[in-house]
Amino acid sequence: MSIKQWPEGERPREKLMERGAAALSDAELLAVLLRVGTRGMSAVDLARYLLNEFGSLGGLMSADAKTLSACKGMGMAGYTQFAVVREIGRRILSEELRQNITLTDPRTAADYLRLQLGHEKVEVSKVLLLNRRNQLIAERELSRGTVGENAVFIREIVKFALDEYADGLILAHNHPGGLPEPSDNDIRLTGRLKQALDLVDVALVDHFVITANAACSMRSAGLIV
Repeated sequence: MSIKQWPEGERPREKLMERGAAALSDAELLAVLLRVGTRGMSAVDLARYLLNEFGSLGGLMSADAKTLSACKGMGMAGYTQFAVVREIGRRILSEELRQNITLTDPRTAADYLRLQLGHEKVEVSKVLLLNRRNQLIAERELSRGTVGENAVFIREIVKFALDEYADGLILAHNHPGGLPEPSDNDIRLTGRLKQALDLVDVALVDHFVITANAACSMRSAGLIV
């Protein structure tokens, strides 16, 4: 039976218009996004199949192009549709978090950085600049790909902090597909960066290692003193 043959109160679009998007199940939300199913499957059936394959909405929306486009009823068009929805949602949440965000609590900073870096498939380094109340005043992506311990990288961070008249900063990078544990290089780089920032009276508030599902605060771990 196609969705058009369902009672009106059970059709996802009609249900959304009558009761709001929050009333829809995960499968129903996906069905509205998909619009159509595939041979032998309604849009809701296809949505349920995809959720079962990937385990959750988050798992589905984070799937890469090759994996998702290989699924029944999907393809590159389906992947691009999901990728756009995911990015729109990420940007909206990022905008909301940036409004008067105060990064005093490591958990708040970790949540913000997971939103920024948790979905990345390569290692990305980012710096957040803070005022004396630990409010976010600027941020910059520093690199893509593994960054070794080098003076040029540290000079770039210090220059950015001075240009923006920052009182403190948070450094962060992700470990794609890995564990949120700082490497020996991460620890050495953090120590050298703190020494450089101390010379210009800018506080190294924290250095986070981010994954899709977790974050490690090096200050909370006792690695910044």
